[in-house]
Amino acid sequence: MAFRRPHTLGFHGMVVSPHPLATLAGARALQDGGNAVDAAVATNVLLAVVHPHMCGLGGDAFFLIHSAREGRVLALNASGRAPAAATREAIRARGHAAMPTRGPLTITVPGAVDGWAEALRRCGTMGLKDLLAPAIRCARDGFPMTPEVPLYIEQNRDLLLQSPPAARTFLERGAPRPGDRLVNADLARSLERIAEGGAEVFYRGDLGRDLVRGLASQGALLAEEDLRAHRSDWVEPLHVRYRGHDVYQCPPNSQGIALLMMLNLLNGFDLAGMWGDEAARLHLMIEAKKLAFADRDRYVTDPAFVPVPTDRLLSPAYADARRRLIARHRAMALPVPSGDLDGDTICLCTADGAGNWVCLIQSLYSSFGSGVMSDGTGIVMQNRGSHFSLDDAHANRLEPGKRTLHTLMPGLVMRDGSVRAVVGTRGAGGQPQTVCNVLTHWLDGGTSLQEAIESPRWLHGVRVLGDDPNRLRIEPRFAEATGRALAALGHQVAAVEPWDLVMGFCHAIGVDDHSGALIGAADPRGDSVALGI
Repeated sequence: MAFRRPHTLGFHGMVVSPHPLATLAGARALQDGGNAVDAAVATNVLLAVVHPHMCGLGGDAFFLIHSAREGRVLALNASGRAPAAATREAIRARGHAAMPTRGPLTITVPGAVDGWAEALRRCGTMGLKDLLAPAIRCARDGFPMTPEVPLYIEQNRDLLLQSPPAARTFLERGAPRPGDRLVNADLARSLERIAEGGAEVFYRGDLGRDLVRGLASQGALLAEEDLRAHRSDWVEPLHVRYRGHDVYQCPPNSQGIALLMMLNLLNGFDLAGMWGDEAARLHLMIEAKKLAFADRDRYVTDPAFVPVPTDRLLSPAYADARRRLIARHRAMALPVPSGDLDGDTICLCTADGAGNWVCLIQSLYSSFGSGVMSDGTGIVMQNRGSHFSLDDAHANRLEPGKRTLHTLMPGLVMRDGSVRAVVGTRGAGGQPQTVCNVLTHWLDGGTSLQEAIESPRWLHGVRVLGDDPNRLRIEPRFAEATGRALAALGHQVAAVEPWDLVMGFCHAIGVDDHSGALIGAADPRGDSVALGI
């Protein structure tokens, strides 16, 4: 197939992100002597400025890191917890029978800032002060908005108008247009305070107090004590064997286990031998997705509150038993996710010449998260709390201090003890599906990573509240016969636009087997850019 993007090559380092200015910030960190972790943080902080609808200081983060010094894969869970005042009774008392999807009651502790500091403490070589400098300049001086930012501002106009600080920042001059300058001087000052005082000033200092005060005036439950109690956790990554490769994901509360369950199920089918029968191959992948997501929604939550049976869910015996439910000639009816929103997320990948690799995913969850900005800080807060359940019997029920089921899921692939790729995507509940599509094209279909990312995509189930949970969206770049064959099997097929943003933005870095060069693969959707050095 014809490439929309060329491979990007480099021997000394690679950065891939959804915005050119952010990718440049990461590449400059590498050129200044930093490693892949330093580059990842620099890239993420710049994205917090130029992609304010997707990520920021008010959101969470998950890292997968291959540490050259430690010689192993590390997983860092930098997601926050529900405030102490966030009880099911408190939400019901405010007139809600289910968790609201937006607004101040959906705000949980933001974990990203602590995650940046913790990743640098263990694996980095540079300090926050130097790495934050490009983002500070960008927020203070402004940047030209790419088409995506005005689009999401307009789509979320009513939400942003409910928070006066957000309305002033994003809508003071009316409807923005691509190329308009967006300045967030308050965010620049917040970043300057973190550069000088570290993450401590955010969680236990003046910035945290200002943040909480501004949120409380808009009805949020977050308190200073909640920020002080926050910690990021180094956790043991999960992995399964697929086609001779070890595929790694973060453990619950991340949904990454859903991808691993899908791969375990697909291990029992010869996808490579079916490559000429597109509909049959996609059918098996969709059915595997249904089974994996049914288990995801039943079991995945904060394991500190409810045990998650990860060993059983990832065992070959369990996959064998579940695989028997897949029929090759008809689509199954099975519960699928019913609560995913239009999850807006960034994925970035970095690598250096010394053997350090990073896949980092950071998010506010929905577009502009809760829609609430704390006055004077320039910080938009996430709405991760919307994923909790008010059902007293549900594993992911709301409880103070609990982490919710999280859609963020960075990925890393090894073979024979060496890293072969880092890969991840944005897309809420679509993330396991997109990454599965990319990995099967790469490992079963024999394509390059760039070809795999550019291959046609499918998305099953709920993307935005109100969607039909049985709908199967496919890009028209699939053959028409494929759609007809899937419909004949019982799938509810609906076509979307070519290169549709609903399919997520996927990024990856691989390695050339012959030369050892790093290979950056950027998604043609949006403004994704890979830079090698």
